[in-house]
Amino acid sequence: MLTRNLGRSGLRVSLVGLGCNNFGGRIDLDATRKVVDAAIEHGITLFDTADIYGERGGSETALGEVLGARRKQIVLASKFGMNMDDEGIKKGGSRAYIMNAVEDSLRRLRTDWLDLYQIHRFDPLTPIDETLRALEDLTRQGKVRYIGCSNFAPWQMADAAWAARDINVAGFASCQDEYSLLVRGAERELIPAARHYGMGLLPYFPLANGALTGKYKRNAPMPEGARLTKLPQRAGEIFSDANWTRIEKLTAFAEARGKTLVELAFSWLAAQPVVSSVIAGATRPEQVAANVKAAEWALSAEELAEIDKITA
Repeated sequence: MLTRNLGRSGLRVSLVGLGCNNFGGRIDLDATRKVVDAAIEHGITLFDTADIYGERGGSETALGEVLGARRKQIVLASKFGMNMDDEGIKKGGSRAYIMNAVEDSLRRLRTDWLDLYQIHRFDPLTPIDETLRALEDLTRQGKVRYIGCSNFAPWQMADAAWAARDINVAGFASCQDEYSLLVRGAERELIPAARHYGMGLLPYFPLANGALTGKYKRNAPMPEGARLTKLPQRAGEIFSDANWTRIEKLTAFAEARGKTLVELAFSWLAAQPVVSSVIAGATRPEQVAANVKAAEWALSAEELAEIDKITA
């Protein structure tokens, strides 16, 4: 497994990361243990979870139970900021909330520190300098080692970077956003901003919610039990006529080279210099192995140019 620096920081992460959103909800504790075992066996070091995953706390709780002493072998990342109660009180990026949220995550994960602590979405009600000062305090206390953001607009990333400089605290080392062969909007402003401010990109939905797995076919019934089958609105957004054409051309491109669409999707992301690690979830050990293998294809400059023509 290759490793890369998380942006300009000194934190090294595996090129393929494990998204832990299925833990504590979609799969039980025994299945979670098998996925975690497979990830560690295949050299994955970045485990990415969030307090909201697994029906509010379930993912962190399951991960904390199955990791045990192996926690020291991995880079453990979590997030805060989404609604953790029905009243809309436990959320956001205020100092008051962050100080409580981190303690809850540490307790559920059975650890004394988080290698990467990310704000899950922008909080319009809290000044970004308040959020950054609170995260700086957690860093100085040893409870957090690096910080990141997720789902920030490019201008919000820039504002946070300037605020960090102004108040002399550490800025965000990473940003986590949707990015794939079918969803390339991040290239307009977000990726240039990440490069400029030295942030590593952690793309989620690398397979566009499963659209790039090859299991879906144009004008064919949706596979029973598949993720997009259960998300009709998202399926409608992804499966436009233009995207169906792209999927078919990308499939032909991969097959002509003896590869799969999944291998193309992962390897294309791995070829992007701003990408530090490709976050991918799994419900079975064989999916973990397939994700790791998928990122091993070294695409040539000519192949990348041809892919750009297909997906532009």
